[in-house]
Amino acid sequence: MQAGFFITCSEVRMNIMRLSLISFLLLMVLTISGCGQPQTPIRLGTNVWPGYEPLYLAQEIGQLDNGKIRLIGYPSASEVIRAFRNRSLEAASLTLDEALLLLDKGLPIKVVLVHDVSHGADAILARPDIRQISDLRGKTVAVESSALGAYVITRALQQSNLGLEAIQIKHLDVSHHEAAYKAGRVDAVVTFEPFNTRLKELGAQEIFTSRELPGEIIDVLVVHEDIFKTRLDDLRHLTRSWFAALEYIDAEPQKAAAIMGRRLKVSDEEVLASYQGIELPTLEQNVAMLDDGLAALRKLAVIMSEHELVSHDLELEQLLNSDALHQD
Repeated sequence: MQAGFFITCSEVRMNIMRLSLISFLLLMVLTISGCGQPQTPIRLGTNVWPGYEPLYLAQEIGQLDNGKIRLIGYPSASEVIRAFRNRSLEAASLTLDEALLLLDKGLPIKVVLVHDVSHGADAILARPDIRQISDLRGKTVAVESSALGAYVITRALQQSNLGLEAIQIKHLDVSHHEAAYKAGRVDAVVTFEPFNTRLKELGAQEIFTSRELPGEIIDVLVVHEDIFKTRLDDLRHLTRSWFAALEYIDAEPQKAAAIMGRRLKVSDEEVLASYQGIELPTLEQNVAMLDDGLAALRKLAVIMSEHELVSHDLELEQLLNSDALHQD
């Protein structure tokens, strides 16, 4: 009886060990199959521009999950574009003409959100003795090496019946415009808020703004096509946080301006003033612009093609997509 008892205990112990090992292996299999490779946050690049600032506001007020979306700031749009093309970014906030430039280079991309439409916030500022665009003939103009800079100066000159050969272009990142103007190295700059405000404090005056290009300068959220296909839930979280930030701006404009002014390095009043030249489309307007915006997109592509900013006909039909705006 005693021997049988010990045999039974040994068998029990062996069975427990087997069950423990099986349970451990099963747990590991379930963990691996359930989690797969841990997803890293979508890296979203921006340059300094009030139209992108609600992204950072959403982060500050706790609406943006840093585990899903990581915001990365760059000194200029040129650097954002470079990082996006190199796949150092999965998403980027760019102007629509910059998105078309990427498409022209063969990148498979989607436009999933309209950040803003510029109505005066993009501008050409010049020395006080330069009163109008025609006075730029023979002058040196600082232009960022981006599609937007080229687009604005080309369209401005066109409206005064001038070509690019009429001016001397100095390619400078927008973060260097103020120093170049102050040092007298340039006569005018193609720039945008908040740099407009700083240049005006140095005596520069506006001779052209995006009010003269209605509906042509639009800022959008661009993502690589494979990210759109595989991370749609995270992109929906991003757009949801974006519109939560817009609601906060409407409800608490002074608090929002105080938060955004710290990053933009301008006063609260200047933040609010900068939004007078920017339209921030609502969710409903966003859906309409992405679902019905092909005609306007084609018009922009034609203008860019005429001025040799893009090299050939673009496949535009699948570029705009509102799926990330639908929270279902």
